Amino acid sequence: MSDAVKLIVDAYVTLKDRVALEEMREHRQRLRRDLQAKAGGWVDVNRSIQLFDEDIEAVEAGLARL
Repeated sequence: MSDAVKLIVDAYVTLKDRVALEEMREHRQRLRRDLQAKAGGWVDVNRSIQLFDEDIEAVEAGLARL
């Protein structure tokens, strides 16, 4: 997970903005699905998918803290 995502999640938790966190999670999930659907060929997308998973976990942890 990037430091930027952690800071954004912390800010939304501080603001108690559940809607923003849920939208952020949905956006990351959509990006992950789109990337996975287009995967194939010679490009390895496993690391990118792993990063999306880490971001989603961070957002879900933020939602749990609300």
